[in-house]
Amino acid sequence: MQEHPFATLSPARVVAAVESLGFWLPGEPFALNSYENRVYLVHDEERRRWVVKFYRPERWSDARIQEEHDFLAELADAGVAVAAPWRDAEGRSLHLAEDFRFALFPQLPGQAPELEDPAHLFALGELIGAVHAVGERGAFRHRGALDLDGMVVEARERVLASPWLDRHQRRAYERVTAALHHSLAGHAWSPERAIRVQGDCHVGNILGRDEAFALVDFDDCLMAPAVQDLWMLITAEHDEERHMQLSEVIEGYEQHRDLDRTELALAEPLRTLRLLRHSAWLVARWEDPAFPAAFPWLADAGYWEQHIRTLERQRQLLEEGPRWLA
Repeated sequence: MQEHPFATLSPARVVAAVESLGFWLPGEPFALNSYENRVYLVHDEERRRWVVKFYRPERWSDARIQEEHDFLAELADAGVAVAAPWRDAEGRSLHLAEDFRFALFPQLPGQAPELEDPAHLFALGELIGAVHAVGERGAFRHRGALDLDGMVVEARERVLASPWLDRHQRRAYERVTAALHHSLAGHAWSPERAIRVQGDCHVGNILGRDEAFALVDFDDCLMAPAVQDLWMLITAEHDEERHMQLSEVIEGYEQHRDLDRTELALAEPLRTLRLLRHSAWLVARWEDPAFPAAFPWLADAGYWEQHIRTLERQRQLLEEGPRWLA
């Protein structure tokens, strides 16, 4: 079996990569939780703390990564709370060490927000509204757009090509995902609706204290409707609580930019897409040793039984129509 590229990324190589940029690291790098890329916390001789991201080989082109970096710089210049990558004297933010591309970001301290706290929800809406006010000023040329149909097809094919489902599960998965594909086809949006968004706006990518938060990890930024960065903040199951969460987020958001309320109808379709893509992502990355270690349950029949039940529930929710009303 061929060795995975990240297997050669030893602590010594991490240190050597950062020190090649002119830093001196008096301590060892500390690995942070990250699976798509490899991410480490380091501190330099001036006690500054940095997050070093080593990009997964062959995933993104240099042009795609550079657009991520340039968007972050544009946001930072506009006063939005993000971590823009460090640039060298020549203005380069994407660096090369042996076969690895990497970038250096200032560490933003803090904790994840509490989505039951109205003040936190307002602050998060305000943060994302500020991101989108900048995001709508331009467009990505290389990052691509959220393609509902294409992403569903790709996720479905990856799972069905995997060895994990037994014959009964395969038939059930084929049936429910075909129904979901049909349902989601009715939720397409026009390209004119898409703006530059963070793309993976869950609480793990938001850090702060009190009511001041910053958005990190723009690795999945792309062109998409604004609600792509909002729906994951709405976690309540009951209508009254969900309405409270949504009202606070929108009120904060509209401090910077009006939200088209019709986009809220896309929330459940986008949740469905995320569920489909997550299982497909695990399947696609299984050759990376970090994945079997972190997600051993992928090989269990019980996981796939539960996943199929979850998808069936999503099919029912899509048939019932929009639940999100502002």
